[in-house]
Amino acid sequence: MTGARSAAAPLRTLLMLASFAVTAYAGLRLLEGGPVVGILIWFVGAALLHDMVLLPLYGVADRALQGVLVRRRPGAPPSPVVNHVRVPAFVSGVLLLVWYPLILGLSDNYRRYSTLDPDVFRGRWLLLTAGLFAASALLYVARMLLASWPREDRDAGAE
Repeated sequence: MTGARSAAAPLRTLLMLASFAVTAYAGLRLLEGGPVVGILIWFVGAALLHDMVLLPLYGVADRALQGVLVRRRPGAPPSPVVNHVRVPAFVSGVLLLVWYPLILGLSDNYRRYSTLDPDVFRGRWLLLTAGLFAASALLYVARMLLASWPREDRDAGAE
């Protein structure tokens, strides 16, 4: 096994160098002819905002969620109910992060460039978020019902 690892090391190094080259090329293309200072401020601001503001908020929200939803003994495994809230909240948050100008009605140029109505995004995002939470709740209920069936009934039904 050691021989296979040492033989793969030059290939990994080559792939890492290639990925750095592609990243450098993309970075140069991004900064070419654009507001370099504005882009750099955006990247640094996004990193600082995420690491210093949002990450602690994620932690506090997760602890609060676990405190509300999970009543367990110390050392007991975590309850799966937390993940049935985390996943739809995460997907909804990513969608909000990507589409926030349209969801919050901050994009004045959208109608002019696309000739589409921008007023539908908030309702659709809320509907999608509600659907994600509803699907997650149904999945949780199905998991709990399946777990409550006697073991021999589940094994007999699988045959």
